[in-house]
Amino acid sequence: MDITKFLKNFADQFDDIDTSGIKPETRFKEIEGWSSLLAFSVIAMIDDEYGISLKGDDIRNSNTISDLFELVKSKL
Repeated sequence: MDITKFLKNFADQFDDIDTSGIKPETRFKEIEGWSSLLAFSVIAMIDDEYGISLKGDDIRNSNTISDLFELVKSKL
């Protein structure tokens, strides 16, 4: 599992927003357009791409994209 692909998959969840500045250290809840609907999209993407089921608490307890990546990696 590599962070570059994870970043691309994460960024693909956003419509009509410039995601070129998204990096592992990005605080995803501060990205323009972040919402509870996007949180569900990210949870679904992680389930589809990696076969990992996250809960809302996992998203709430994570701050950066790297935090999410490490959480998913630890569950593989």
